Amino acid sequence: MVVKSMDYKKIVFPLLSEAGKELKKQFGNVKNVHQKVNTYVDVVTDLDTETEKFLATQLRKAFPSIEFFGEEFGGDKDGERFWLCDPIDGTAHFVRGLPFCTTMLALVEDGNVAFSVIYDFVKGDFYWAEKGKGAWKNKEQIHVSSRSLKEGYISFETNVQKRKENAQKYLELNSKTVLLHFISAGFEYAMVASGRLDARISSDPFGKIWDFAPGSLLVAEAGGVVANIGSKGYDYRNFDFIATNPVIYRELTEGENALFPTK
Repeated sequence: MVVKSMDYKKIVFPLLSEAGKELKKQFGNVKNVHQKVNTYVDVVTDLDTETEKFLATQLRKAFPSIEFFGEEFGGDKDGERFWLCDPIDGTAHFVRGLPFCTTMLALVEDGNVAFSVIYDFVKGDFYWAEKGKGAWKNKEQIHVSSRSLKEGYISFETNVQKRKENAQKYLELNSKTVLLHFISAGFEYAMVASGRLDARISSDPFGKIWDFAPGSLLVAEAGGVVANIGSKGYDYRNFDFIATNPVIYRELTEGENALFPTK
């Protein structure tokens, strides 16, 4: 039996608020920082692991039939229903005291993202969505913009060193719009859903499943188009996708000069 979305909100929001109190307390003042790989962008703190443990424990108590999969400790993401969690998206920002970090949760049911929350713990704002019920910032419904590509502010996450085509696409897109990148998927998806940014494109991205699933539902429910590159459909397990407003989606995918044509 699927639990009603209102029950999710009533339990998930207080849990995120509780975890966020400690995060905000140490925002920009973190003592223990560990490098994951050979880059100062990909770092982890004790608070990443502590926050994930707390959320995993509390969500299992509240919803014992729903599995949990997190960035730091993994878990089970093969069942029919499971939570996806990124305890601190934008940890490097968190360490520096830059306000582009969030905690993200997504509930996946039968292969689709059904409910998601991107919690801006610095400001205390919840960006959330339920499939078929719209997207919201706290109690205010939010919508994507109606700007065109030439008016747009767009984030494009791609590994330009992996393929020459990625660098070419980046330069082409940069000639048509304003590109900016906060290195924080959760913050960017919240801004696209709110109409402040106009698109987020992932093509050979660096992020993982927990980085993208929550924001995909948020943008779609805010009236945006979310589709895998080269396709009109969307699978959250495919990280090559466009999340934008309908105007820019048409410009990016239709016509002779489309940068990301659909097949």
